[in-house]
Amino acid sequence: MTSTTFIHTADWQLGKPFARIEDDDKRRDVQKARLDAITRIGEVAREHGAAFILVAGDLFDSPTTTRSTVSQACSLIGALDLPVYAIPGNHDHGGPGGLWDQDFFNQERDQLAPNLHILLEPTPVETDEAVLLPCPLRRRHETSDPMAWLQSVERPGSNDQKPRIVIAHGSVQGFDNTVADANDGAGTPNLLDLTRFAEDTFDYIALGDWHGTKQIGPRAWYSGTPEIDRFKRGEGNDPGNILVIRTTPGEAPEVCKVATRQLGWHRLEFRFTEDASLDQFGELLGDTLGNRAGRDLLELELSGSLGIEATARLEELLETFRSRLLRLKLVQQTTIAPTPEEVEELTRRSGDPLISRVAGKLIAKAAEENEESATARLALRELYSACHSNNV
Repeated sequence: MTSTTFIHTADWQLGKPFARIEDDDKRRDVQKARLDAITRIGEVAREHGAAFILVAGDLFDSPTTTRSTVSQACSLIGALDLPVYAIPGNHDHGGPGGLWDQDFFNQERDQLAPNLHILLEPTPVETDEAVLLPCPLRRRHETSDPMAWLQSVERPGSNDQKPRIVIAHGSVQGFDNTVADANDGAGTPNLLDLTRFAEDTFDYIALGDWHGTKQIGPRAWYSGTPEIDRFKRGEGNDPGNILVIRTTPGEAPEVCKVATRQLGWHRLEFRFTEDASLDQFGELLGDTLGNRAGRDLLELELSGSLGIEATARLEELLETFRSRLLRLKLVQQTTIAPTPEEVEELTRRSGDPLISRVAGKLIAKAAEENEESATARLALRELYSACHSNNV
């Protein structure tokens, strides 16, 4: 029996809109990164001598993907010069009138990517190197197990020379957060039940839908998305990889994880305890983002308090990184707490008692916890800036 090496990947979701990125140019950069991942997948495939590439669902983000995205994708896939086998997932399901039925897609696939094979039917597909067992989604939410048809597939014999590889897209019982255990699965869409099969029934099960890389069983893995597309939630979520699989009939597969991500999606929390901690925050940003621009997205939650001048410096720092980042998702809960020196400067102005009185009222109002306090803090900062800029 001979070994076969192939690439397992999934959830490319080409054409994902990333609508929450407000800047048009930056949004296009993030979308392009997903297309660029195709080239990196090809580089890894050639480096490891892969015979083919599997995409376990969601090659595109939507059945209504734009024509330009379809053309770019087909051109890049065609340049891989390797067979690419993909199944429809929940985002690009194979129902009537979907993307795979469209004349334009079939035209571009035929002309630009003749190596791309969309496996629309649950039936064995034998290639020179393997027997593929696709479990395509015909609709966005399947109520029955897409893998159920595999029960009718004959178990492998001792003379089988090719590995049997399942390709499926959905949630696995006992793993997905929405499913506590196998008995809770009723009604959960696209639910895959791997427990119905003996461990040695298949040589490898290539899964898609979960965007992180994760092993589900001795021969079953989620590859995750090759380019990160969201801020991480929880531990153990490892997106931005593909898997190089070496499999031999009847033996456990060899799995090698290869990072293909280019964009950084970061999440930071920081609490200001004093004005000096602003320098620590700046160092944290520098350590996390380095000297890069246009390559990172940051979810940032700030709390604590800073003096008026330190708050102004914080805004300048955030503005700098906002320009460098592809997206800054900011939860700003930092309050303005004037330092004793700032209070003294604003409230004891013998030459301008009006400013002193206004400043005193704003400081008192800013210390309260209500809707007006936030406005008072902003007004206090503006007053302080005006006094300095005009040398009042």
